[in-house]
Amino acid sequence: MSDDVKVLRAEVRVDGEPASHLTVERDGPAVLLLHGTYWSRVWFPVLGDLAEAGLRPVAVDLPGLGRSGGGLTLETGAVPALADWVARFATALGLSGPVAVAGHDIGGAVAQHLLVHDRLEVSRLALVNSVTYDSWPVSSVARFRDPEAVAAITAGELLAARREAVTAALAGAATEELITEYLDPWNDARVRRSWMAMVGAADHRYTRELVPALRRNTTPKLLVWGEDDGFQGVGYAERFAAEMPASRLVRVPGAGHIPMENAPGRVAGALADFFGGLCGGVARAGVERDPGPGDPLPHPPSRR
Repeated sequence: MSDDVKVLRAEVRVDGEPASHLTVERDGPAVLLLHGTYWSRVWFPVLGDLAEAGLRPVAVDLPGLGRSGGGLTLETGAVPALADWVARFATALGLSGPVAVAGHDIGGAVAQHLLVHDRLEVSRLALVNSVTYDSWPVSSVARFRDPEAVAAITAGELLAARREAVTAALAGAATEELITEYLDPWNDARVRRSWMAMVGAADHRYTRELVPALRRNTTPKLLVWGEDDGFQGVGYAERFAAEMPASRLVRVPGAGHIPMENAPGRVAGALADFFGGLCGGVARAGVERDPGPGDPLPHPPSRR
C-alpha cells in the first residue's frame, strides 16, 4: 500500500446508532466488505490495494460488533435481519445503483442473501472463506445456540474461547500482538452479548435455502479461499464454484480462515482483478507481490 492511501475509520447513523466502517480517502466504485464472527479488521490488509485499483472499499462493522454501536438479539442477529441492516447502511452511506459485495465467514451468508433477495442491487459477489450450504455453524460457535451455555459462560471464558478461535483462524500470521488486536472488541460486554446473539442465531438453513436461486443466478461470483482453513473447508468452495453459474475459485495455498492476513497481496490481487471492471479496467497497483505470513502491517495496530 502506497503512502498516499489513507485508511480511515468513519461512521454513519443506522437505526439511530453509529455504524462504524473502514474506508479510504479516494473516490471510485464502492465495494462493500462484510465480516462474520470477527469484525472489520479482517479486511484491513487489503483495503489499500483495492483503493489503488481504483475502488472505494467500505468494510463495515455489523451492529453491536467491532466499533459499531447498538446491539444484536437472536432475532436481529439472524442472516436475513443482518442483510436488511446492511441495505439500510448502504442507503445511509449514499450508495445507489449496483454495488459490489464481498463477504467473509458468516458475512458471506449475508452477502448471498443480499444477492438472492435483492436487498441490494449486487453487481458482483465475492466470497472469501465464507459459509455455504450446510458448512456452519462450526463447533466453536454452535454451542452458543444453547441459551443455558450462553447464560453460564463468563467473560473470561468467552475471551479464552475467542482467543483460541482467532489464533487458529490467523494460522501462520498469528502473533501475540495481532491476536490481541483482533480480540480487543470482545473486552466490551455489549459486543460479547451481540456476538453471542449472532452466533446463537447461526443456522445453515439460511444458506441452504438460497441454493436453488443461486443455481439460476448469473451475477459474476468469485471465491477466494485459504486452502488450510480448518473452519470452512475448501471442498465447499469447490462445490460452489462447480454448481453456481458465473463462478470462479481462486485458491490461496498456505492460508487459513483469514487469508487476508496470510497472503494479503494474493487476496487483494484476486479481488481487484474481479472488481476491476467496475472502474473501467483501471490497472491495479501494488498487488503483484505475494507476501508471506511474516510481512508487517502497513500501520501500527492501533484501534482500527
